[in-house]
Amino acid sequence: MARTVLADAARVARWADAALRPGREGAGSDGKGTLSDATAERAAADLGLTPDQVRHDWDTARLAGLVEVHGDSARPGWRLRAWHRDDSAVLRGWVALFDAWSLAHPEPGVREPAAVAEVVSAMPQVLSFLQLSAGPVPVEQLLDLLEQRVTELRTERCEIPYGPQPEPGAEPAEAGAEDTPLAPLLDWALRAIASVGALTYGDGQATLTPLGSWAVWVKLEQICVAAQSPAGNIEVSAEDMLRGCAQLRPNAARAEYRAWLAARTVGAAVTELIDAARGEDALIRGLAFEALRVVGAPAEPDVRTVADETPLRPYALLWLAEHDGADPEDAHEVLTREEATWLWVDTAAAVADHGEAPLLVRHLESAVQPTVPALLDEVRAIGHPRTVQVLVALAAAHPDPALAKAVRRAAFQVHTGGS
Repeated sequence: MARTVLADAARVARWADAALRPGREGAGSDGKGTLSDATAERAAADLGLTPDQVRHDWDTARLAGLVEVHGDSARPGWRLRAWHRDDSAVLRGWVALFDAWSLAHPEPGVREPAAVAEVVSAMPQVLSFLQLSAGPVPVEQLLDLLEQRVTELRTERCEIPYGPQPEPGAEPAEAGAEDTPLAPLLDWALRAIASVGALTYGDGQATLTPLGSWAVWVKLEQICVAAQSPAGNIEVSAEDMLRGCAQLRPNAARAEYRAWLAARTVGAAVTELIDAARGEDALIRGLAFEALRVVGAPAEPDVRTVADETPLRPYALLWLAEHDGADPEDAHEVLTREEATWLWVDTAAAVADHGEAPLLVRHLESAVQPTVPALLDEVRAIGHPRTVQVLVALAAAHPDPALAKAVRRAAFQVHTGGS
């Protein structure tokens, strides 16, 4: 069903990818990535559509993430690239369109903006009722529910009149949100949600489609997951959340990641996790990529981008290898010797900052170099900013006096720039 709803949008997006090379030409210059008249007419001629149909399908492609807009240009989204091989990409694209139903089918005519906003805010409860009803529901019943929910929203905002009130018999003031009839707005909302394939609407009743019912169920599940955050880190920043997960067992940490992610949009969550990974704390860096593993495919474009950043490169390459199907135990084979050594030092820094001495000594055994002298030579060569601190901590922790002395000497050489 999702493929059917998005088929026309995917067709226009693929045409743009092949004919225009999005990102170089074809989009307008209004900062919204809209098609120029010439481009819309060219696409219409090539695809056998009208220019208006092309613009509609292009807008749908943007809302579904099949096309990503950057400034006044556009490029193919990861969902378009994964269209034929990844059903989850198609479903995520449709859910993005479903979330943007009020943009996919703009409210016609001049309405009170506050009333429109209230209806948009109230519709999740209406959709939940439709999902629980599992069948046709009369529009009159939905209107009653909408009016109740809008009243609750106004009460929560404590909308108490402030200032002088009109005298009895005076001319009524211009109608505000509270005076706007909700029936036309409910009609618009149901038509808009029907236009993205989430429900059917006609003969005075509305029914969720199987696709719409699934989407509402998923969102209710996300709310439940977010409400069951085991460590209570939902409202904090990515870095604080990861720090709070540092002492949790892997399964508990993953549950916390899922709860934190459920309370945010995917794009914002991925950006925040990667920003946390760029910090100085190596432990947070490793945990950030564990959380990105929970995100999965939607994080791929951002992870590929940071693979060019030296501190993040080993983590990103391992993430991408596992995402592409490599066994986690074999994924390290994608790293060069230098990248593996950088990751060894970074992990050692996390252990030195947050772990115990015996753990740091055991970490020595995980190095790819066959001997300690070879490890020290390559560690000194890669230029990791924490090299000196790691070697000093290792020397202090290691029980072998001769090895500890060699490590201290290496730390001193790195510190002084000697060889």
